[in-house]
Amino acid sequence: MDYDISVIPGDGIGPEVVGQALKVMNKAAQRFGFGLKINQLPYGANHYLKTGVILPEEAFSELSSTKAMLLGAIGDPRVAMGPLEQELLLALRFRFDLYVNLRPAKSFPNVKIPINTVPDGEILDLLVVRENTEDFYMGLGGLGQGGYQGSIKAKRGLYHLEGSVKIDLSPKTDLAFSLGLISAPAAQRVAEKAFTLAKQRGAKHLHVASKANAVPQLYGFWDEQVNQVAKNHPDIALKRLNVDNLCYQLPRAPMDFGVILCPNLFGDIVSDLASSLIGGLGLAPSANLGDHLAMFEPVHGSAPDIAGTGKANPIAATLSGSLLLNHLGQSQAAQAIERAVKDYLSQGLDLPFELGGQASVEKVGQILSLALETMPIK
Repeated sequence: MDYDISVIPGDGIGPEVVGQALKVMNKAAQRFGFGLKINQLPYGANHYLKTGVILPEEAFSELSSTKAMLLGAIGDPRVAMGPLEQELLLALRFRFDLYVNLRPAKSFPNVKIPINTVPDGEILDLLVVRENTEDFYMGLGGLGQGGYQGSIKAKRGLYHLEGSVKIDLSPKTDLAFSLGLISAPAAQRVAEKAFTLAKQRGAKHLHVASKANAVPQLYGFWDEQVNQVAKNHPDIALKRLNVDNLCYQLPRAPMDFGVILCPNLFGDIVSDLASSLIGGLGLAPSANLGDHLAMFEPVHGSAPDIAGTGKANPIAATLSGSLLLNHLGQSQAAQAIERAVKDYLSQGLDLPFELGGQASVEKVGQILSLALETMPIK
């Protein structure tokens, strides 16, 4: 069986880490008797600088014909911050209604972590479940001088939004504003996913990030929607923490946490904290899931300062590839990749630069591919 997957290597170290991830994925496919048909797409900073177009309409049509895609990284110092992220990364999430962002953070043997609150011999295994389409990532806002008046529009899989904003400041001064929005169906569907995942992991509780004490309209409503879903899952205890307290407690008692449900903004922040606790962003994969297309990407950025030096760490991209294969139903191949990564890191030899070694991005890919080639298959 062959699977069609789309790939956007993107910017900076994106092409390097994706190249090695694909090498490992193809080796796993070969070992487990299926094929991957790769449709590589050119979008990113270089394409934008050449054409003035970030993501053309035909790209959405092309992507809609595949079940899964792998993304490298987006961001380039030659392009002002914002357009690439909003019109490529966020556009893909919104257009394909990728409403769940899963960000696992799992520690590995022999990888140093910056805290001493994980007992020796135990593994920290966190999963941030992030709502991926709303909150302050709606793209609604503006700049004004003395005030603001204008229309706002947004399109999501669940609804179309249209309205207007009028602001007057006295005395007049420059201003900026951004609007956050949480809808009941969006909050409830991601909460349902979080409860389901907690149950699959055998968890007895689910942590929820909030900030209803300071932003009651937005996050109080979020809490209410999560509470509604919680009624359907009486076997899972709901533990709500204000996000600042959550970020305080997580490094101090990380083993008390498992699945953490977050609105969009907090999920972005908490997942990076979780990644730091397991050794770094170079070990952190992610999945963007909807009801049709799914997109997989390393949590780390494009790291233009080390692009082309060979110092990039391809493990997060490779683990993202493992999540992709699992999504396609190839769980054995996905588990084999995870095992290869775990065995490689456990040995502590030829580690990537990020983890204190000297192995190039290509060398790490070769080691993982060889491990898959020689791994016994039950």
